[in-house]
Amino acid sequence: MKSPTDLDLGNPIRTAAIRELDPLAADLACFTLRRQNADVDLPAMTGALRDLTPTVERVDTFSTEECVAAMRDLGMFLGSIRRHGAEPLELVPAATPVLHELGRRTDMVPRDTVHHYCTWNPVGDRQRMYTGDVQEAYLQESVRMVFPHLREGLELASRLSDLALEDAKFAQLTDELTGHTETMVQSIDMVVSHVSPEFFARTLRPYFEEITVDGRVLLGPAAAQVPLWLIDQAIWASDRSEPEYSEFLRDSIPYSLRRWRELYAHWDRIPSVVSRLVDSFGADAEEAVRRAPALRASAEALARLLRVIVVFRGRHLGIAKKAYDADLRLYPLGSGGASVELLKQIVDLTRATSQLTRPGARGHGHGAAHGGERRSA
Repeated sequence: MKSPTDLDLGNPIRTAAIRELDPLAADLACFTLRRQNADVDLPAMTGALRDLTPTVERVDTFSTEECVAAMRDLGMFLGSIRRHGAEPLELVPAATPVLHELGRRTDMVPRDTVHHYCTWNPVGDRQRMYTGDVQEAYLQESVRMVFPHLREGLELASRLSDLALEDAKFAQLTDELTGHTETMVQSIDMVVSHVSPEFFARTLRPYFEEITVDGRVLLGPAAAQVPLWLIDQAIWASDRSEPEYSEFLRDSIPYSLRRWRELYAHWDRIPSVVSRLVDSFGADAEEAVRRAPALRASAEALARLLRVIVVFRGRHLGIAKKAYDADLRLYPLGSGGASVELLKQIVDLTRATSQLTRPGARGHGHGAAHGGERRSA
């Protein structure tokens, strides 16, 4: 059997290649799925999943890109069957070993993720959709437009995590990261403009329910799997978070790409950028800035980055409050497992963290506002 690839599944060339692939010859079946969902035709979609599921031996002949595309297409049927009240693998048990093998070959969880549903999804006539509604297409595009910027942003965050704040390059790199992060704001604005809370809460959200694979409960494709939270981890959350957010991060990381899981593991072991800034300011911030003038520019750049993240978080919270209002919602939690209360906590934590970028602010050590001891590199 082939081993998981060491190549980057998120790079633009491979992403474009995956979108073009149809290893299960599923184009027609995926298009027909829209009508089957509208008709609540569970037997038809179950039969289609059974017919599309390849053997493990056939999967072994697939390229890594074909494995991603196969998981994408099987995932549309997993989510649809679950939406209509059944556990898909109880109805089609032959799919279980295939999902495990596809997950192993791509080094991802053994089901589809938001990356399959949005980033690796074809565009145009071949686009895989549960409903075919234009609002669903806008939601998919909002993730698709963010993905390359987030990928670049995470690599910039990786450089920042190893760069001294007194280095003149630090502010420049942080501003580049801010530019990529601003795409998240554009994305959420697209959702606000084109996707109603009612459509998401009552029509689309049920397709993102969890399924059980060999006793393991796996979340469906969720916007929370687009890891802006990983930028949080690098900049402040590795040692300035709260237990609820830290647990959410740990639960979300398995749905990420390998490179992003590696970054999370690295950042989880070292002081956050903001904690390093607080240490650089020391007891006399003005004196620290006099000794290292670039430190002020670094702090101001971090403040700009955190302001953009707060704007995104605030708008996301506004959407979530509407979609998960008690009179509208079908589920108490988001598809990624977060509550509205947790989203509000994250906004508050980010705002509080942004105050620490001001020279003279107090917030020494790990979890300064929350207690605990700081980690060392």
